[in-house]
Amino acid sequence: MWTLSIPWWELLVRGLIVYVFLIVLLRLTGKRQVGQLAPFDLVLLLVLSNSVQNAMNAGDNSVLGGLITATTLVGLNYALGYVTFRSKKIEAIVEGRPQVLIHNGRIHRDIMQESQLTQHELDAALRAAGCSCAEEVHMAMLENNGAISVIRRPDRPAGG
Repeated sequence: MWTLSIPWWELLVRGLIVYVFLIVLLRLTGKRQVGQLAPFDLVLLLVLSNSVQNAMNAGDNSVLGGLITATTLVGLNYALGYVTFRSKKIEAIVEGRPQVLIHNGRIHRDIMQESQLTQHELDAALRAAGCSCAEEVHMAMLENNGAISVIRRPDRPAGG
């Protein structure tokens, strides 16, 4: 139960490799994937975690091995949060930057396509902000976390 089948440092290295790989993989898939989890996205994350489990623990099923791996992942997550807090350049690489979807009523379709954001998803965000069309929007931003922030045009009343 407490006896490791591989050296403790190998668990640390394996956890580091898998953590960095998954951060890069999820970052490459875009903001929308992380910020707006559809049921199939949630299933993907659950299956993904299961698929990398053996890569992290190398078949070690000991309690101590699980504790070392869990501590490694939480420590890496804390360290990454600290580094991104301290460095805006690293933050931009890891988390990306917000992107303008609508400016003064004009939709930037190239940004939508790059972000794999559909018109239906944008329309839903506009409705949630009380806007019936893009012309009512001063600025709509796709945030780092995948959420869409909408700022209404001051000269346009709600609903038209």
